[in-house]
Amino acid sequence: MDVHTGDSVFGGAYRALTLGVLLSVGVVAFESLGVATVLPGIADDLDGLGAYGWGLSALMLANIIGTVLAGRVADRLGPWRPMALGTLTLAAGCVVAAAAPTWPLFLVGRFCQGLGVGAVMATAYTVIGLAYPERLRARMYALLSSAWTIPSLVGPAVAGTLADHTTWRAVFLAILPIIAVAAVLTLPPLRALHRPDGTDVPAPALPWWRRPLGASVLLTLGTGLFLQALLLTNAALVLALAVIGIAVMVPALRWVTPEGTLGARPGLGAGVTVRALLCGAYFGTEAFLPLGLQDLRGMDATMAGLGLSAGAITWVAGSALQARRDARGAGRVAAAISGFAVLLAGVVLIALTTLTDFLPGWTAVLGWAIGGLGMGVGFNASTTETLGHVPAERQGEASAALQLAQTFATAVIAGLGGGAIALSENHGTSLRTALLVVFVLTGLLAVGGMLISHRLRPAANRSTS
Repeated sequence: MDVHTGDSVFGGAYRALTLGVLLSVGVVAFESLGVATVLPGIADDLDGLGAYGWGLSALMLANIIGTVLAGRVADRLGPWRPMALGTLTLAAGCVVAAAAPTWPLFLVGRFCQGLGVGAVMATAYTVIGLAYPERLRARMYALLSSAWTIPSLVGPAVAGTLADHTTWRAVFLAILPIIAVAAVLTLPPLRALHRPDGTDVPAPALPWWRRPLGASVLLTLGTGLFLQALLLTNAALVLALAVIGIAVMVPALRWVTPEGTLGARPGLGAGVTVRALLCGAYFGTEAFLPLGLQDLRGMDATMAGLGLSAGAITWVAGSALQARRDARGAGRVAAAISGFAVLLAGVVLIALTTLTDFLPGWTAVLGWAIGGLGMGVGFNASTTETLGHVPAERQGEASAALQLAQTFATAVIAGLGGGAIALSENHGTSLRTALLVVFVLTGLLAVGGMLISHRLRPAANRSTS
């Protein structure tokens, strides 16, 4: 199938592939937002409140493994296999979670869902790099962001209604037919989308712990140990477990990311770092926004959820705006920097609204609408700039690295925030102080992104771009 013709992502040979990829991402979005809505009830029903954070961490840490493996398999064998296995694993995880009689078994289901989510998302970005010409990629990245819009608006409401009138288990069962439809649309076009030429270079001989699977497992294990340490009360045990976790996590992170990532080397390395900073700032703030609005400002869940929906909608708007600017040849590096700046403004407004009484509560909705706009611009610009300099045979690796950075940063910032809250409870300090720590941290991440975004362009291309 020749997919390199046409002037629109919905025209000619692109149509089926575009619809399939967008629905696959929409499935992930519905799962993410819908489950987040009913997770407190699930934890209460299955006696999991003491380990509530793992309801999210199990998903994200498994996401790391799924992301790394899917990217490498897509480079070697093409995108069909990782997408097929990803959707199948996601469906299996939903079945296990729906049937789980205990919290530990529910976490097993969440872990399976994470493997599937990582594979689906990494493959989706890989497909864009392989199947679409550069002039259409920014448009597809914008549409990929748009695939979150409807789930952002209806996902929480549908999940809440199902849980209130039937059972929370129905939320997972409702996802299964959507997964089936997405697979029917996506997989046939991917069979005809072959891996790029030049990918038969044998992989270098490495010990098992430095290979993609081994390193991603070690990264998951090290991160999990570090996050669990933050929830403990014994200082000596906290220190020991955190040190062990970091000692395992940092080398593994180096092995599963492109060379130069930890030092933000110009080009791909900096692109992965920028993605981590961008998502750490955005999702780290978003994770604690409902808690702050409900516990500190006395707002109900509906109003708090409106803030999240506002951010999701303006993310799409920002991404579409950047796609149009990109089509006119506007600078992507400058757009990434401005995206971080707008996101920082949103974080500051959210912090002021949540932590003080100087502003009315509805200002939080405006604040996160601003944050989402910056996220949309920065995400689109940095992704397009990063993958635009990556050869076809490394698109899978690069896409997986970007997705891994997003997942890893979200997991770590959420874990640090959870640790700050646990510390405040154990030592009698206020939730307000813990959330102040969170917002200061996410604001600093946004500042860091502004400072290093100029490295997105490879050094060899700076004089000609």
